[in-house]
Amino acid sequence: MAAPSPEPPIGRPTIHINCAVSVDGRLAYAGGKQARLSGPDDLRRVQELRSASDGILVGVGTVVADDPSLRVHWELLDRPPGTSPVRVILDSNGRTPPGARVLDGQQPTLIATAEKCTRDFPPTVSVVRVGMHRVDLRALLPELGRRGIRRLMVEGGSQVIGSFLALGVVDRMTVFVAPVVIGDATAPVLATFPMGGEPTPVVPLRRVETRPLDEGTLMTYVPANAPA
Repeated sequence: MAAPSPEPPIGRPTIHINCAVSVDGRLAYAGGKQARLSGPDDLRRVQELRSASDGILVGVGTVVADDPSLRVHWELLDRPPGTSPVRVILDSNGRTPPGARVLDGQQPTLIATAEKCTRDFPPTVSVVRVGMHRVDLRALLPELGRRGIRRLMVEGGSQVIGSFLALGVVDRMTVFVAPVVIGDATAPVLATFPMGGEPTPVVPLRRVETRPLDEGTLMTYVPANAPA
């Protein structure tokens, strides 16, 4: 079973980043092509995390590249289906393809976009406009909390993970390291911090668990200043 996340601070969800990377820290193949890095045990672990979450968040880049369903694969958990988490898509400019699986109406979906975005989304999708030209995460998170999303699982991609880490709002991070080396300079890394005038942030973490899983290694981190 997935380890329970701590209770979230009032006003925003608990945020759990989960991802799989190669030994050289790549989330995907060259140019962002999807890499199947998780083995069967890690896939079941991810489904446990999804089933325990109120929302699953990805960026529109992941939607365009991979067309994920973001559903819980209950068939891997050997128990009857439960409540489906809300699919949360960060899409500042309305780039979600009309035929994307996250727009299929099969489970609740929320598109977070910018105020300047004029794209119309299907009526089955909830839309939140926060930030003038790009989604303002600081404004979005309490809005998700008001909508009942108290446990948010962030699955990527690189810029999304980097944005949450740089903002200092991550409560837990699990990284499955697959026993492969991708070795291409254009392959996306685990996290890319937002560009800005400040020096590149360094986000200190504290490792709380390391264990073998499938043929790889699962590592769990919390913020360095989190209570022991």
